[in-house]
Amino acid sequence: MKKIQILTFSCPDRSGIQAKVSGMMYEHNAFLTDVQSYSDKDSKTFFSRIVFSIDDSNILSSSFLSKFKSLANELDMQWSINEDGKKLKTIIAVSKEGHCLNDLLYRTKYRDMPIDIVGVVSNHEIYREIVEFSGIKFHYLPIDKNKESKNNQEKEFKAIVENEQADLIVLARYMQILSDQLTKEWSGKCINIHHSFLPSFKGAKPYHQAFNKGVKIIGATAHYVTSDLDEGQIIEQDVQRVTHRDNANDLTRKGNDIESSVLSRAVRWHAEKRIIINKNKTVVFN
Repeated sequence: MKKIQILTFSCPDRSGIQAKVSGMMYEHNAFLTDVQSYSDKDSKTFFSRIVFSIDDSNILSSSFLSKFKSLANELDMQWSINEDGKKLKTIIAVSKEGHCLNDLLYRTKYRDMPIDIVGVVSNHEIYREIVEFSGIKFHYLPIDKNKESKNNQEKEFKAIVENEQADLIVLARYMQILSDQLTKEWSGKCINIHHSFLPSFKGAKPYHQAFNKGVKIIGATAHYVTSDLDEGQIIEQDVQRVTHRDNANDLTRKGNDIESSVLSRAVRWHAEKRIIINKNKTVVFN
């Protein structure tokens, strides 16, 4: 029986990389069904995503992995091989705005979103009912206005992620700043939705900032979380035109729809292994 696998890798750029990788895989009877690559001239790095099918016995065989690891070392490669369609265990964090949470719950159940939501964390109890109605564990982690409460809440958050062995954390309008320690631990596996077209209007109330500036376009940005607030590698963005007739509430309402669609695309692409981090940027294969 053949299984579909996804190989993603990056390495210092040089000639013949794809040929060497493809040739090695061909030797082990791998059938390549989709090959995408990108050579970044600025960072002098080569990126690739290869979808291939191979017998179960071959993908796990010592000869295949040994040969591939040897080639990866030769090319100084960062790589991973993952089974196509495998759902990522995901923790979603939310505060008072639930549109992104609701969208992900719906897409996961009815639109084949390739994640398994194993828990929802919130510092408010607003969405307990809808989460538990969906058969998902709801973790209420309140925060008082002091540093000790914040630290204790983060410890509980971290413990939930570890206990559930989560592969991905999604901050779906979770209006709390994570500590440097957590952002480092969750580097590359924590996605945030920011209700603004970054790098404009960072921080709190970006729609009100946009309204006060009289903008004609609003947007949303999904990015990986780093220790620098709203500075993580951008995965996806989208915009919508607005006019002088739109007030701050109109911008918020329209922006909520953009946020939901942008975040869902970012989560799907991450789960489908379409994203490779390139320093402070991302390479996203279609």
